[in-house]
Amino acid sequence: MAVLGPTASGKTKLAVELARRLDAEIISVDSMQVYRGMDIGTAKSDIVERRGVVHHMIDVVDPDQEYSVAEFRDLARDTIKASEGPVIIAGGSGLHFRAIVDPMSFAPTEPELRRELEADDLESLVAWLEERDPDAGAVVDLQNKRRVVRAVEIARLTGELPTERAASAEADDLARYVPELEFTAVGIDPGADLDQRISGRLASMRSGGLLEEVSALKGRLGKTASLAVGYRELLAHLDGQLELEEAFVEIERNTLRLAKKQRTWFQRDPRIRWIPWTNSEDQVERAMEILK
Repeated sequence: MAVLGPTASGKTKLAVELARRLDAEIISVDSMQVYRGMDIGTAKSDIVERRGVVHHMIDVVDPDQEYSVAEFRDLARDTIKASEGPVIIAGGSGLHFRAIVDPMSFAPTEPELRRELEADDLESLVAWLEERDPDAGAVVDLQNKRRVVRAVEIARLTGELPTERAASAEADDLARYVPELEFTAVGIDPGADLDQRISGRLASMRSGGLLEEVSALKGRLGKTASLAVGYRELLAHLDGQLELEEAFVEIERNTLRLAKKQRTWFQRDPRIRWIPWTNSEDQVERAMEILK
């Protein structure tokens, strides 16, 4: 089972209520809640909000560590296999969700090679790639250096070229949303209320100590954790690059952008059945009908 949707959609609250009714555990699919200490800014549920429901994939590593999607997938799948009862996958990271349920393998990475490639200019990387795979531009955004670096890294480590990977059976199954783990999913969308919900939640985070949390973590956030929405803007403020009010304006803008991106990602998935957000028992009943 899965409860999915954009940030601030109310999916966590719904997932907890469903888990209590179904005597289920929750697998969180949030790319930043895996980091210890990043509590307020990631809207991590506290003990009271979890209401006795076992949660997994939260507080997995320290924030100075890198935690790949592949590592996340492996631990989440092991957790599901070890569970003796039902499990509800709940969260807003579409990539992490698909990594758990869909056939998604991950090519190796090599830190030294990655650093070497990141130091090269984009033009030379694209030239190297197109010399070996003339149609690479059809499957790789050649204007995006991060994606080009990754494509070159994979090619050098495995010999697999971008068009070969795109033509694989796995890529075909991913494109057709053919799962490896069967599931039933409900999606929550607050619709026109999304902006207001994000604004209200950010106000609660601010009064709840978000700035103090980021200040305490400054210097202990790794490359990935430091890019989380809410953290990167306040880190810029602490470094003197943004006024405090400017930082919070940026956080709200970037959170809304993230939520819209999440909404678009999930709405592409034909396996998700959508229900509108409501703050009533009716929402729980509708979700129960779908998930049973």
